[in-house]
Amino acid sequence: MQFYDFKEIEERVILIGVQTEQDEDVAASLDELEELAATAGAVTVGKVIQNREAVHPGTYIGKGKIEEVAALLAAYDANGVICDDELSPAQMNNLERELDCKVMDRTLLILDIFAGRATTSEGKIQVELAQLRYRSARLVGLRESLSRLGGGIGTRGPGEKKLETDRRLIRTRISALKAELAQVEKHRELIRGKRSRGNLKTAAIVGYTNAGKSTLLNTLTGAGILAEDKLFATLDPTTRVLELKDGQQILLTDTVGFIRKLPHHLVEVFKSTLEEAKYADYIIHVVDASNPQAELQMHTVYETLRELGATGKKIITLLNKQDQVQGESLRDFRADYTVKCSARTGEGLEELKDVLAKLLAESQIYLEELYTYKEAGKIQIIREYGSLLSEEYREDGIFVKARVPAEIFVSVMPKSRK
Repeated sequence: MQFYDFKEIEERVILIGVQTEQDEDVAASLDELEELAATAGAVTVGKVIQNREAVHPGTYIGKGKIEEVAALLAAYDANGVICDDELSPAQMNNLERELDCKVMDRTLLILDIFAGRATTSEGKIQVELAQLRYRSARLVGLRESLSRLGGGIGTRGPGEKKLETDRRLIRTRISALKAELAQVEKHRELIRGKRSRGNLKTAAIVGYTNAGKSTLLNTLTGAGILAEDKLFATLDPTTRVLELKDGQQILLTDTVGFIRKLPHHLVEVFKSTLEEAKYADYIIHVVDASNPQAELQMHTVYETLRELGATGKKIITLLNKQDQVQGESLRDFRADYTVKCSARTGEGLEELKDVLAKLLAESQIYLEELYTYKEAGKIQIIREYGSLLSEEYREDGIFVKARVPAEIFVSVMPKSRK
């Protein structure tokens, strides 16, 4: 009897970038693209950069470079190319025809990774919606290109079967997903409302992908969420309570990592998730201080926060991965506080807690009050939402020194003061 090996074909890819005068360092961007490709399961066997005044409108790169890429495909036995920018439908179709191989772009690659990372119903809806919006404009070209390998990057996730539907069915599905997402967003708003009524301050943990946000949340709160040394290791936001030294509590919310050239499809559909930063009271900006591109990554994060409208908040920048830092120390002049730390080893995290306690204290009102023993329940409210500095039991009641959030100040005042 003869047996056949049906192992999935290994994707060996050539990365392509275009360096223009206005562009940032394309070589560094291709290094990041290589990490993305590895996260998606592809092996990078070559990189090609073309210097041009502008991207070629028809084929992304010029004819000479197309010939060079074709030669590399043959030499390295590669079966696909990934371009560092989002391709138009015409560019994708033309390049696929010229190179006679599978053609992908940065957006398709990120969508594929997101499809594998989404675990909650909200995340899956968001990914499928982004996939459909991307694919609807490229349906014909993608159908031809992806059929070459019958799988791999770009075919994973809830949106894969939609390639075989026509645009009318895709539009219908998009409408249904938008309605589902609207319901999810209403639910998220209700949760935010409950948090605000609970008078707990919130801090959104933001940062470039793989900066160590999930590791930080795990170390601080024991959240137990996935933390891998991969880009976009976690996708769905997680919120946990952090208790500080003086008994005060603050909510920490992990968010999806930012990245250069974040596809507009994702910014749009993940807005409800990304807006956790917009509605938070404080921002904890996690930076991989060991990364040579750390300053550029910091700029990307600040630009994304600006686009989301998450400005005018106190920012704590954590210069993370100090256990791996070599050379000069990084600085962030845009932050209100800067803390050097290692989320993995715990170094510097006590200083972070002290900063958070200080910020909470700044938003609180100091009080010295005498409560009757019948009003002891109000002291428990102070313990839960504020900072109880001292309490003295007297014959006529309990004398308290405390700091409380302005939102609950009136509710904890003794009857004698009302």
